[in-house]
Amino acid sequence: KDDNIWCVDEGSNMVIEFNPEGRVIMLLGRKWEAVEGRPEQPARGAAPPAPRDGYFNRPTDVTWDPAGNIYVSDGYNNSRVAKFDRHGAWIKAWGERGTGPGQFNIPHTIASDAQGNIYVGDRTNRRIQVFDSDGKFLKQFANVEAPWAICITPSPAQALYSADANSGRVFKLDLNGTLLGTFGKFGKQQKEFGWIHEISCPSENELYVGELLNWRVQKLLLHPR
Repeated sequence: KDDNIWCVDEGSNMVIEFNPEGRVIMLLGRKWEAVEGRPEQPARGAAPPAPRDGYFNRPTDVTWDPAGNIYVSDGYNNSRVAKFDRHGAWIKAWGERGTGPGQFNIPHTIASDAQGNIYVGDRTNRRIQVFDSDGKFLKQFANVEAPWAICITPSPAQALYSADANSGRVFKLDLNGTLLGTFGKFGKQQKEFGWIHEISCPSENELYVGELLNWRVQKLLLHPR
């Protein structure tokens, strides 16, 4: 954003903003303290600790609204969206684990539109949920398989792209959730994808797709009929 690089570090539970020279200029969240007597992490299968304001538990993605507020999908364990102001001050969070409106099961990806609405890829629930900037539930789309990565194109005519890592398919929708088209399949060749984990759409017909299994980024120039 604004020529800076934002890194969502799931392992350290931090979101870090770097300037083009690589200097850290903002840090959200906090890494576990490396001190003697630190409480042990929960055992596998045990419930995660209760969420705390300003802290993450395996965050997954970040986005910004037109006012510059910051939204983090938090993520694998906290099952919520965290909101900060443009300077990094904590504002609020919403969400919990579940299947109802406003609940999440791995909110894995997040994006915002020109009106400041927030779109959350609720991966394991296989849907995209849409909220206003205060966290009020507006609607959901359940026609995108499992949304591992989403992006929204710039104004004026915005479109949403959503990618499912398992099938390798990319879905194009309008912001009302109407499906406009699909492409792609799982594989290693051109026009195939191996676990899409990030997607960027600087224009409606230009996509950058990051793949985990194939260790590559593909640039796609779409030519709709």
